[in-house]
Amino acid sequence: MIDSAVVRQIVEEYIANKDGFFIVNVSVSRDNAIVVEFDNQESMSIDECESLTRYIESKLDRNEEDYELEVGSPGLTSPFKVKQQYFKYEGSEVEVLGSDGKKYRGVLCDVSDEGFAVEETKMEKPEGAKRKVEVKVKTPFTYDNIKYTKYTIKFK
Repeated sequence: MIDSAVVRQIVEEYIANKDGFFIVNVSVSRDNAIVVEFDNQESMSIDECESLTRYIESKLDRNEEDYELEVGSPGLTSPFKVKQQYFKYEGSEVEVLGSDGKKYRGVLCDVSDEGFAVEETKMEKPEGAKRKVEVKVKTPFTYDNIKYTKYTIKFK
């Protein structure tokens, strides 16, 4: 069986001199199905996926051990797996499921190595007012007190 640490090292070698690239996930199943997800702070192209595929194939010997290889970027609606994804999508609309089971939808902000915040727009009625007004509320999170965070696609 091919070791996922070996594949991860190959991917790290590939992205070492490429600006903005980061590994999201590397997994190898028992039957040697290798799945590599990587991303870029700017944008991803199919050409980059193809180039990484060829690089990995050049480093692994199919005669020694047969394998299946899938290289791609994480789907837009897939939950975030690494901190770099939070930095990439800062300022974008996200959905967060807190460890308390409550969902939060808003703009991802204040991203740091320790955590992040979600800024939600709510309608609240101030004391003594006749009408509700828009209020922006920031909810802070640490990475260990959430179940997932997902980028949300908004159609206008």
